[in-house]
Amino acid sequence: MKTFKNNLIGGALFILLFTLAACSEETSDKSTAEAKLITEQDTVFIGFLLDTLQDERWYNDKELFEEEVSNLGGRVKTLAANGLDDVQISQAELLIEEGVDVLVVVPRDAAASAAIVELAHEADVKVISYDRLITNSDLDYYISFDNERVGELQAQEIVSKVDSGNFAYIGGAESDNNAILFRQGAMTILQPLIDSGDIELVYDQYTEGWNPDVAEENMLSALDEQGDDIDAVVAANDGTAGGVINALSTVGLDGKIPVSGQDAELSAVRRIVDGTQTMTVYKSINTLAVQAAEMAFKVAAGDDIPTETTVNNGQIDVPSILLEPITVTEDNIDETIIQDDYLSEKDIYQK
Repeated sequence: MKTFKNNLIGGALFILLFTLAACSEETSDKSTAEAKLITEQDTVFIGFLLDTLQDERWYNDKELFEEEVSNLGGRVKTLAANGLDDVQISQAELLIEEGVDVLVVVPRDAAASAAIVELAHEADVKVISYDRLITNSDLDYYISFDNERVGELQAQEIVSKVDSGNFAYIGGAESDNNAILFRQGAMTILQPLIDSGDIELVYDQYTEGWNPDVAEENMLSALDEQGDDIDAVVAANDGTAGGVINALSTVGLDGKIPVSGQDAELSAVRRIVDGTQTMTVYKSINTLAVQAAEMAFKVAAGDDIPTETTVNNGQIDVPSILLEPITVTEDNIDETIIQDDYLSEKDIYQK
């Protein structure tokens, strides 16, 4: 009798536990598939994943993107990975679990971020690659600037100042597909001059993590190898340009040889005014952030996005929107970045 009673209780407990587990699993699945972290379940909820907030420009992207999402009536949660691939992938998982309708991603590593696309698609969440391309994946959309054109503009401006001699190329992070495109663009301008013998590319190095300190070390190595005989530097962005100029200052060459940049960071534009940096490439982040937010809303609604081009990411031709970059020198600061309210005259000229 006691055994029968124990069996009866045990059976009842099993059924109860099984039922609870099934309910828990059903609730969990429903939460992941339908419920959002935000209380307004009908509101578009966008996840924005950044590689880092250590560079000035990404703060601008964050603020502009979030502002436009708010203007459109949506909600956004932004997370930055601080340059760590595993952190960015974990953040993507978190946002997916919290019920985002779409992920907008600035990938830390072009190839590693393919895992984010796979995770998102498993949850029926589409992914927009923002500024940097996610490679080797079934990425849904890509919005950026014509990055080969950026490299062309950089090299064109430097060559307009010095069209012969020893050149150094200080690139971005090789893990960033954009850095490869910048170099490809620059080489369309430099290679004919290299082939003719007018230019010798004496140093050509990517910069791990886009780190200005690494760029400075690379430039110091170039100077050491060449006995300070460097006539021009094509630097991939304003951060690497800052590192290059620090290195040049140690041998008295800052302001004496042309150095390119990109992103129109305040410190870089001030260097242009001071004469130590030759140019930067202004990519209207206002335009990029606004169009990316609008794209995310349409994607969340299930609408098709009209695009004029595609970019191959190693696996598919990704529907893409590519915006036009602009060369900025000391001659057109006022009518470009100041006119767009990207930076103020007061901040640039420190009046």
